[in-house]
Order: sequence, then structure tokens, then C-alpha cells
Amino acid sequence: MFGSYEWLIGTRHLRSTHRRGFVSFVAVMSVCGLALGVATLIVVLSVMNGFGSVLRGRILDVTADATLMGLQGTTAHWRSLERRVLAHRHVEAVAPYIEQQALLTHGDYVAGASVRGVLPKQEARVTALARRLEHGDLGALRAGRYRVILGVDLARALHVHPGQSVVLIAPEGIATPAGLMPRMRRFRVAGIFDSGMYQYDRELALINLRDAARLFALPPGRVTGLRMRFTDPWRAGPEVRHIAYTLGGAGYYVSDWADHLVNFFRSIQITKSMMFVMLSMIVAVAAFNIVATLVMIVKEKQADIAILRTLGAAPGNILLVFAIQGLLIGLAGTLLGAGLGIFIAPPSAGSGRAARAGAAYPVSQSQGVLHERASGPGART
Repeated sequence: MFGSYEWLIGTRHLRSTHRRGFVSFVAVMSVCGLALGVATLIVVLSVMNGFGSVLRGRILDVTADATLMGLQGTTAHWRSLERRVLAHRHVEAVAPYIEQQALLTHGDYVAGASVRGVLPKQEARVTALARRLEHGDLGALRAGRYRVILGVDLARALHVHPGQSVVLIAPEGIATPAGLMPRMRRFRVAGIFDSGMYQYDRELALINLRDAARLFALPPGRVTGLRMRFTDPWRAGPEVRHIAYTLGGAGYYVSDWADHLVNFFRSIQITKSMMFVMLSMIVAVAAFNIVATLVMIVKEKQADIAILRTLGAAPGNILLVFAIQGLLIGLAGTLLGAGLGIFIAPPSAGSGRAARAGAAYPVSQSQGVLHERASGPGART
């Protein structure tokens, strides 16, 4: 605890700064410098955290928390596999899917896309894509109706609108006596979604699971894999690896939502760490200004210090007087900076928008592989 007279003298020195001209000015500048440093640190880290959070939310709106795929590209008997996956206590929902690359054409316009076959009701439990739909709804993807939902940028590339038709051309053709013929089917556009991320809005098209199986000539009961939602998305990676291990380990690819933009998230983390170090140095410089201010105050108060020593004050008590002044200056700068940063941060952190057309993110798609040498549930994939 501070002694009564040390606190009294220390605070009185601060209240009487108007008599000290230059020293008073330096003290005020020290408070302002520290406040600006703290405010900048809060605003920059808030913007970085807010951007990462928005990006994660948009990814999870379109993709599942984790994906389990067959090692050969497809998985058989998906219904029995789905029941076994749902038996795990951290799994909330499971949805099968078929995904392959295809060409889409509309008139003279052609675009490549990743065509994903889904079951609308189960897909709605795994992702929040329904709330990203600008037109139509997932329920329109009924088997045999041959409906498709396109990303907004893919629809623009094809110059197509809801109600119009596009032709999907599968990569594998049909062998006929006349030669290899392309496998194609006309689909009507039933909706358009806008995820806010060019990677998905430009490349993704959704159709019904059974329509996808017919288009890509997959046998009954065979799908690309299962998409899952967990109680905690942050635990999706370890949980899906554990599930794959309990299913036998060998023969499955596993990935989680972070794998879709793994390099991008890593660069955000590195940038945030570097910004924290650099801005902390700015705060440290402002703190050293407080020390310089205290040195000048001590020089000015030589006579007062002599009087206190004559009255019996110990060197530690005198040191405490000036420490109180430094503490109050630092506290004022920190609180002022924190208030300023909190005032500025919310509109700044919430005003960003993911890159739109023409500004795709650098992506490194990485998927883990569980193989026969997997030694346990915690094995890295």
C-alpha cells in the first residue's frame, strides 16, 4: 500500500503541472503517446481478429466442419457409414455428397465448376448455405427434377438467371458404337447463392445427390464422402481423425474446414503476431517517454526532495512519490488509449468485406490421409 503522504505529494505534483511549463507539456505528450500506442494496438488486433472471424464464418456457411472421403475417390454403403459416424458423441449432423469437376454451358458461355451433389435436408443441417441464397431455396433440389444452384459469380460468368437452363458436361464420356460421346444433362437454375468469397461463388454448383450420381455414372450407394458438423468446429480436425481411426484407419482421406484456406489463415496469424510485436514497441517507446518525464520532474524538484530528506523521509519514500506520478501518467495513457481503441475498433472491424470478383485468395488445398500404418487416434494425417 502507498503511504498517505507519498500519495498526497505525488498526486499534488500532477495537479500542479500548470506551473512547470515544459515539463507539463512533456507529461501530457507522454500520456497522448501512450494512449495512441495502446489505441492503435487494440484497433489493429481487433481488425485482424474480426477479419479472421468473418472469414471463418463464411467458410463454415458453405463447407462442413470436416469431411471424410474414400481413398479411391468414392465411398460405398454410405448409409451404414453415416450411422457409425453419427454414433460419435461430438457429431451433430452428417450429410453425404458427390463432388466432381464439370463444364457448364449456357449459350456461347462456358465455365468450369465443382459440381456438388447433396441431399437438401441433410445439407441444411451441416452447413448454413441456405441463409446465403439470394434466390431460391435448397428444397428445390429434388431428385429427378434436375435443378441446380449456382454461385453468384459463376452465374455471372455464364450470363444466366434463375429459371434459365444450363448444360452440365461430365468429364467422363459414354462409349458408343460411334465413339466416345460426352455425358451431359440440361439443368434448370433454381437459385443463386452469395457466400461473399470468390473461391466458392465462382466455382461451386449444387445439384441433388441422385442427379449427380446419374450424371457422373456412380453405382447406387456410392458417394464421394461424408460431410460432418461437430459441436465444436475448432475440434473438427482431431475429431474427424479419431472417427477415421475407429472406422479402420486405412482407406480414408480426412480434412477439416481450416484446410480450405490453410496458408491464408497461417499468414493472418503470422501477420497478427508481427503487428503485435511492432505496435508493442511503439507502446514501449511511449513508456520510456514517461521515464524521461519523471527524470525532468526529479531534476526540477531537487529543492522539494531536500526538504523531504530534512523532515526525515527515507530515499525509498521519495522514490515512491515519483513512482506514483509515473504510475498515474501510465494509467491515464493506458485507460485513454483503451477507451479510444474500443470506440474505434467496432466499426473498423466490422466494415471489411471478403474479396469479390477478380481477387481470389491464394489457396493450398491439403487433405490428410489415414493409412495402414496409423498408430492411434492421435496420429497426424
